[in-house]
Amino acid sequence: MNKSISTILKGYLPILDWLPNYKKTDLQGDLSAGLTVGIMLIPQGMAYAMLAGLEPIHGLYAVTVPLLIYAIFGTSRQLAVGPVAMVSLLTAAGIAGLNPSSPEQYLIYALSLAFLVGLIQFGMGLMRLGFVVNFLSHPVINGFTSAAAIIIGLSQIKHLFRINLPNSEHIQEMLVAIWQNIGDIHWITFGIGIIGIIIIKYGKKIHKSFPAPLIAVIVGIALVSGFDLTAQGVKIVGDVPSGLPSFSSPSFDMSVWRSLFPIALTISLVGFAESFAVAKTIQAKHKNYKLDANQELIGLGMANFAASFFKGYPVTGGFSRTAVNNEAGAKTTMASIISAVLIVLTLLFFTGLFYNLPSAILAAVVLVAVSGLVDYKEPLHLWKKDKSDFAMLIATFLITLTLGIETGIIAGMVLSLLVVIYRASKPHMAQLGRVPGTSIFRNLARFSDLESRKDLLMVRIDGPIYFANVEYIKNKLDKWIEEKEDKVKMIVFNMESVTNIDSTGAHELNEWILTWRKSGIDICLSSIKGPVRDVLNRWAILECVGSDHIFIDDNYALSYFDKDVDQSLIEKYSPYATQTNK
Repeated sequence: MNKSISTILKGYLPILDWLPNYKKTDLQGDLSAGLTVGIMLIPQGMAYAMLAGLEPIHGLYAVTVPLLIYAIFGTSRQLAVGPVAMVSLLTAAGIAGLNPSSPEQYLIYALSLAFLVGLIQFGMGLMRLGFVVNFLSHPVINGFTSAAAIIIGLSQIKHLFRINLPNSEHIQEMLVAIWQNIGDIHWITFGIGIIGIIIIKYGKKIHKSFPAPLIAVIVGIALVSGFDLTAQGVKIVGDVPSGLPSFSSPSFDMSVWRSLFPIALTISLVGFAESFAVAKTIQAKHKNYKLDANQELIGLGMANFAASFFKGYPVTGGFSRTAVNNEAGAKTTMASIISAVLIVLTLLFFTGLFYNLPSAILAAVVLVAVSGLVDYKEPLHLWKKDKSDFAMLIATFLITLTLGIETGIIAGMVLSLLVVIYRASKPHMAQLGRVPGTSIFRNLARFSDLESRKDLLMVRIDGPIYFANVEYIKNKLDKWIEEKEDKVKMIVFNMESVTNIDSTGAHELNEWILTWRKSGIDICLSSIKGPVRDVLNRWAILECVGSDHIFIDDNYALSYFDKDVDQSLIEKYSPYATQTNK
């Protein structure tokens, strides 16, 4: 009993699985990774908060308590949770639609959004709905991510050039605004931004653990302080509040929740998809623990709850930080705890150092981070391999660019579902013929030497028979019967690849059998899976066909048709072909 309780607790509190067995040898890797990611998080957190439309300090708040909470509830031991570019942009896009009247109200909306994201993810985890993210197919995520990265990049142009641009997530509006204001570039700000981009982009080539973003921050602060560039018009972060985040409360106004729900659902799904994808990639390299999609939803949900009550905003697992965390030697989520401690120390003692930090440097952090999200290779790969997936990727990409982030991801999900429905509505069907000299049957369309006959139609349906495809199946069968010049005396349904039959499929199959038999065409069924036999039995189709017309394989069905089989053998194997669960 105690063992059972312990197992249940470890399922909901994965920290109980690794912490009691923590080894001293793991500490070196965790310490190195924790410090490296913590140093990364300082400029990234501040930059992403600006991208989300918040004061930079809220980015640091979002990587304190949420990080600690994920370390307790998450199953990935390397995932680095915190603000990411995609979720930051979604946050800004969602809140902008509510037209907040003040920075304080904007913050309340951000806290409420984090709470809603936590509620959705936590609820999905409890209800074991981790599979829902599968509706975001890889081409959809790829197209959406690439488009969102471009929009994020363009949104930072106003900080890099220091020009006035409207807040928009439509590429056409952003490009027009940039073109109209391009003559107002503040060249000193632009120069600082370019220096930041060069340091961050190429600093890693010095050494993989080189803290390039932090060096860019130090260089930016040094330039502003040393040359008094604020007097030259360079925009800086200014006062960054010190101290730990105080307790905050989201809004529980239902009208606010209703307005934020669509973007909260989008962030929940996109954030989890991004987080779980990178967690799976890293876990495959370790294999000393297991990922649980539903517990990951609970862990991320709890982290977002923490963000909403400690002045943060929605968080999820990030690609770049997780990769760095793993490369720096993280063995457990102790690395995340160490990162959180470093951020806490920064909040307590070092926030004053960021007063002269140029906004252009934070824009450089975001631009370099999102530049790697634009994938040029995948569309080319899909163009060669799968035109329908290519079309889905391009459609999602263009819709996201022109109509906005939220519309793009919803359109992508709808496209994914439509493709699934379309493919399911046209299952693969094959006419079968016998391989000469054997009892093996193969697709007539693939082999030219198979034995086939005008008076026999042997068919295999590869997929379920249900409401969406019955019309397609019937039309295909009628066409094949017609091609045999209406000489068909028997149809043999090979059902080895039929996985399910719904009520519509059962009703139509029954009608086909009765209609064909009235026209003089007999019906046999072969190779039926057990669960499908149970369905056919419930709908009395086995009774309609007759147990003497149900066979264990195609060869017995053909022998029966030719009246060239020992009846005792058919009776011997009949239970294996007709048995059902009552």
